[in-house]
Amino acid sequence: MMPKHVKDLELQGKKVFVRTDYNVPLDSDGQVTDDFRIRSSLPTIEFLLEQGAAVILASHLGRPKGSVIPEMSLAPVAKRLGELIQAKVTFAPDCVGPEVDAMARTLQPGQVLLLENLRFHTAETTNDSEFSKQLAALADVYVNDAFGTAHRAHASNVGMTEYFIDKAAGFLLMKEIEFLVSAIENPVRPFTVVMGGSKVSGKIDLLKRLAEVADNILIGGGMAFTFLSAPPLNHNVGSSLVEEDRIQFAADVIDLCLAKGVNLVLPSDCIAANEFSETAKSQELPIRGLEDDLMGLDIGGRTVKSFSSILDESKTVLWNGPMGVFEMAPFENGTKAIAEKLCEITKLGATTIVGGGDSAAALSKFGLDGGVTHTSTGGGASLELLSGIALPAFEALKGAK
Repeated sequence: MMPKHVKDLELQGKKVFVRTDYNVPLDSDGQVTDDFRIRSSLPTIEFLLEQGAAVILASHLGRPKGSVIPEMSLAPVAKRLGELIQAKVTFAPDCVGPEVDAMARTLQPGQVLLLENLRFHTAETTNDSEFSKQLAALADVYVNDAFGTAHRAHASNVGMTEYFIDKAAGFLLMKEIEFLVSAIENPVRPFTVVMGGSKVSGKIDLLKRLAEVADNILIGGGMAFTFLSAPPLNHNVGSSLVEEDRIQFAADVIDLCLAKGVNLVLPSDCIAANEFSETAKSQELPIRGLEDDLMGLDIGGRTVKSFSSILDESKTVLWNGPMGVFEMAPFENGTKAIAEKLCEITKLGATTIVGGGDSAAALSKFGLDGGVTHTSTGGGASLELLSGIALPAFEALKGAK
């Protein structure tokens, strides 16, 4: 069962509370350095304004843990949002209280009010009922468009929904659900999964589920060395990252892929160095050539070629996690090559879905934003949804109290 879409609500003259995800990076001067999440919220905001609604936006930023931390204020977000939309954006000094109540009461159709950081109150993350009620009192209609927090049960995305009859998912939330669910449940085949990142931990449920539905699973990044160390491979991987307590799980995934006929491909070579450093002397080696003082920090050229040849034949691709330490120039090439290949096959008609913050950050670093079919705004939320775990915020939209 899907929740209502914001398009299905009567909005003229209504005050609409929109839970957004504006957890964006700021520099030391308080400027937004990556506005992807802000831009992703625009379709919902612009639709609401066109329908004659007054819009109240709420988000968190960082982890202030109930303290007012000026460096985590949403004021820079209000400034950037005001540059991106035609409407005037007013910024509230808090998210609850008499002053905020008054600002919400006087808000007119076509105007936008952005509340201060929800997590300046511990009541947000504890899903406090009184805090939820105070937030709900600001508006007539509730819309959730914050996929990045959909796996959390907080006041602004779960608790306050109980106080609304009219509630719905925004354009971004619906888009995320539709892309990620269809990737698992009804992919155009061949369906290839590219998995990376440093650790297997946190991706156990996801890997088990993908082994049931994928045609190909390509594993790079630090997590590959746990698989390479597992039986029946039992490779010596030098001083590369290995999660000893996940080796048996990796072996089970290898067995599951064999049983299901899934083509599981691991790196055959890597870019190695003897230290985790931008200035480290690196060398390209076959996996079997790793000595005890060397660690693999990126996939090598042969692995890039083997991964790319499989991607060329794929019709649906899900990518989660970089192929190496792409933040450091000597170890960025593998991630860059995969990102470029995804953009290339997208132009040829493949559906390419990027989930996870690091993968999205890699696209941005290499100037490839917009080159894939869909880039998810949620890290943990996308992993849980793809793993088949119900998202509390999404479930909260389905019922009415």
